[in-house]
Amino acid sequence: MRIHIVKIGGNLINDKKKFHDSLEAFLKIEGHKILIHGGGKKVNFFSDKMGVTQKFVQGRRITDKDTLDLVVMTYAGLINKNIIAKLQSKNCNSVGFCGADGNSLISSFRKTKNNTQVDYGYVGDITRINTSFLKLLLKKNIVPVLCSITHNKKGFLLNTNADTIAAYIAVSLTKEGNEIELHFCFEKKGVLKDLHNEESYYKKINLRLYQMIRKNKSIKNGMIPKLENAFFALKNGVSKVSIGNPGYLTDVNNKTILCLY
Repeated sequence: MRIHIVKIGGNLINDKKKFHDSLEAFLKIEGHKILIHGGGKKVNFFSDKMGVTQKFVQGRRITDKDTLDLVVMTYAGLINKNIIAKLQSKNCNSVGFCGADGNSLISSFRKTKNNTQVDYGYVGDITRINTSFLKLLLKKNIVPVLCSITHNKKGFLLNTNADTIAAYIAVSLTKEGNEIELHFCFEKKGVLKDLHNEESYYKKINLRLYQMIRKNKSIKNGMIPKLENAFFALKNGVSKVSIGNPGYLTDVNNKTILCLY
């Protein structure tokens, strides 16, 4: 089975036009496809309104109990159901869910060792993907739309990075013999060489170049986990991984292609 896995988030969801254009581009993909979304910008907006302080470490959100409630309401509720409504309005039959639905995304609390690592709170690291459930939907021509909330089978919902979810789904489906294309979509044309010049994106980044630009700190914040997950996917057999504006989903130009060598 050939499957496109598309992750959208950040400014794409927070901007009405970019959000619309992202879904339009996703709709134009032919064949089987899965959409994964975050929505951290929306969470930041609501947290400011509600007075819930947010903390980040290297682009990753610290999730205390109040923040967990906020991300579940925002990701699994507001954003997810708006996406489904918009896809259905275009006759794209889809179903939206979090990791607890269909036992689709199972995780465990992120562990800390000897107090030397950051305590991320209610954050989950993926332990299993229910690929049978996802493939069942795809075979019925139903598009799965997953938000970045997982569960640990012990009654806890956990916040999990959407880029990580996309990468793990891609790897799990690849190991079962499927042909996977993994797309990380954000508001830029690709990974920028110069943060002040949106035309300066890398056409291609291999593992050696990634390690170099990370070391010299020319990339930071949310791009770090995005690239980490891209190379995790490549190292585990996913053959095509790219980062860029959703417009490239139907136009092969304007994107950064990731490769190991």
